[in-house]
Amino acid sequence: MAIRTRFAPSPTGMLHIGGVRTALFSWLYARRHGGTFILRIEDTDRERSTDAATQVILDGMEWLGLAADEGPFYQTRRMDRYREVIGEFLKAGNAYHCYCSKEELEVMRTRQQEAKQKPRYDGTCRHRTEPRPGVSPVVRFKNPIEGSVVVEDVIHGNVVFDNMELDDLIIARSDGTPTYNFCVVVDDSDMKCTHVIRGDDHLNNTPRQINMLKALGAAVPVYAHVPMILGPDGAKLSKRHGAVSVLQYREDGFLPEALLNYLVRLGWSHGDQEVFSMEEMARLFDIKDVNKSASAFNPDKLLWLNQQHIMRSTPEHVARYLKPQLAALGVDVTDDKKLAAVAKAQQERAKTLKEMAQNSLFFFQDVAGYDEKAAKKNLTAEAVGPLSTVLAKLTALGEWLAPALHDAVNQTAAELSIGMGKVAQPIRVAVSGGTVSPPIDATLEVLGREVTLARLEKALAYAKG
Repeated sequence: MAIRTRFAPSPTGMLHIGGVRTALFSWLYARRHGGTFILRIEDTDRERSTDAATQVILDGMEWLGLAADEGPFYQTRRMDRYREVIGEFLKAGNAYHCYCSKEELEVMRTRQQEAKQKPRYDGTCRHRTEPRPGVSPVVRFKNPIEGSVVVEDVIHGNVVFDNMELDDLIIARSDGTPTYNFCVVVDDSDMKCTHVIRGDDHLNNTPRQINMLKALGAAVPVYAHVPMILGPDGAKLSKRHGAVSVLQYREDGFLPEALLNYLVRLGWSHGDQEVFSMEEMARLFDIKDVNKSASAFNPDKLLWLNQQHIMRSTPEHVARYLKPQLAALGVDVTDDKKLAAVAKAQQERAKTLKEMAQNSLFFFQDVAGYDEKAAKKNLTAEAVGPLSTVLAKLTALGEWLAPALHDAVNQTAAELSIGMGKVAQPIRVAVSGGTVSPPIDATLEVLGREVTLARLEKALAYAKG
């Protein structure tokens, strides 16, 4: 069987990590089995759907690297197909027009609640043959009354629903527009989806969808309802926990593969391994291994994983994502080779690319001034000797490479009989403006001869003054 999975977000809100994990699981399952991954935008709720939310979905999927093999498909562009199927349902007796008013439905609901019954449509119009004058009817699916529906869920096992508990779902509103649950069925059938991986908040929709698929004469896909993600406190995930637009993680300096690595581990594991490449995830992931229990979001673990991926990536890969972070700080980098060198120098120290960018500004901009505390401690009269000596050595240096720069600093410390810190820290403050930078030899190599010497001369004048 050719595997076909889909991710079908609704653009009624921003794409956040719960949706991203569902997309990831669907994408990985298709990739592992050499299948097809489909992107479908379920935008039938025109009042709540927005173009901005749709764009976040598209931009987010592109940033994450979860490329779709087919799509994006938009439900609003498939209305003719939905109307066609509704007509077929009506003709075959699988659906009917319902003329009940909102007031009548409210009376029905109240009566059922008073009788301690589950509120549901009681089928008043199920056998009506004549229209009701002056009323625009909805269309309801004629759900089977007898028997049960077994949802064979890969994660939760078999879940049984009694058909008597399922009321006749509205599949077209009074204005003729189709409803979400109906559109999903037609789409999954037309797109030949073999596996539906989605949040377990959709589990209660599934029996109705299965009954409609059977009425359509379509194959029932394999279902896997993924448990929700909770906040660190066990409560429903909210903005304060991390339920923000996925693009916020891009702004905050996370590598996309680090975020995906974190999300794949929420409910799935492979031994004790924590850090996964995208290739490893695609090779090892199986939806049947996902835990049925909810997982808690841990921002500290995500930060740790981001640091691990930054450290393990190639400098060129890190530089690709560092560039927009620097642009956000007003730095337009045109020298990609230098950018990769900066990334290499900073990889071991940064938890996020945003932090890396902030700590790398001195590589691209003049040092406007020194950190007051750092200058007071390191650019003093005591630093004049070390700065003068190292400046002379660096000026005379033949090759401007880290080993030679390291030797020059070492020789200065040895000649003046002082510790390395008495030489390295004044240099660091001189070239960066503060006390934080990569190792001094790597820092000077990336800065280059001309910039380094100019900044050392300026710092020496400051120390003398």
